[in-house]
Amino acid sequence: MSKTHSRQVKTERTAPIELEVLATRRVSPSFTRITVGGAEIDRFTPRGYDQWFRLFLPPEGADEVRLPDRDGYLGYAQLLRTPKAVRPTMRNYTVREYRPATADRGAELDIDFVLHENPETGGLEGVAASWASTCRVGDRVGILDEGYGFDAPDTAAWFLLVADETGVPAIAGICASLPADARGVAIVEVPHAEDAQKFPTPADVAVHWIVRDHDERPGAAAYSAVAGLELPGDVVTHAYAVGESGLATGIRRLLVNERGWAKGDVSFCGYWRLPKGAPAVETSQLIGA
Repeated sequence: MSKTHSRQVKTERTAPIELEVLATRRVSPSFTRITVGGAEIDRFTPRGYDQWFRLFLPPEGADEVRLPDRDGYLGYAQLLRTPKAVRPTMRNYTVREYRPATADRGAELDIDFVLHENPETGGLEGVAASWASTCRVGDRVGILDEGYGFDAPDTAAWFLLVADETGVPAIAGICASLPADARGVAIVEVPHAEDAQKFPTPADVAVHWIVRDHDERPGAAAYSAVAGLELPGDVVTHAYAVGESGLATGIRRLLVNERGWAKGDVSFCGYWRLPKGAPAVETSQLIGA
């Protein structure tokens, strides 16, 4: 079995780099893909797996993004001192795909933005999604590499990957980074069948796309699918669950409390949280209580 990384990888703190929009494309009902590069792309180090970064967007009405020139807490403090009129908006995103430079073009980095409609206003949820739907080639952004959180031991041979639509880039990155002889299952819940994406995957890692009902709570369908899985008991396993907070923590509780997995065998992260008043489900359906 080829080695995977046995610990979380964090970068040495650096200042953000400035990139420009090279292309925009609506890839499915729920996703818009923004390709960035140029400018300082040569300073970006691709790390694979669920590599994530801080994305700095220009404030509304601005044509440029003013980035802090310090790293770590000093950079964050500098950001807070920046006047609101020119202070960039910061959000966390995952690398969907990185393509190194060739003889014909420079390096490129794809970022997938999930487009959720606000039921009250009819517009898009979130500043980043709104930016992604209106940005143009040549627009500037900043990114600050934060490493990755996939935390499987070298001995892991079987993997369980679980996500809603917000975790699709992470699942794609992990599948593309796993050794060719890795085995396992990926459960990915999306709002529309057309949201299913193709990406490199080890031959023995099966990817199952689950389309939730329109009025179903995000994460519930993925959780139910995992609850019905027959998991192996004769190999070293590792699970990774991301997406809506209830899904991520629910999968961890299911595996630890009901399947007897060690806490260290599960990597999980809540990317977002449903607002108060969202459709409820039975507690046992989502968090394995």
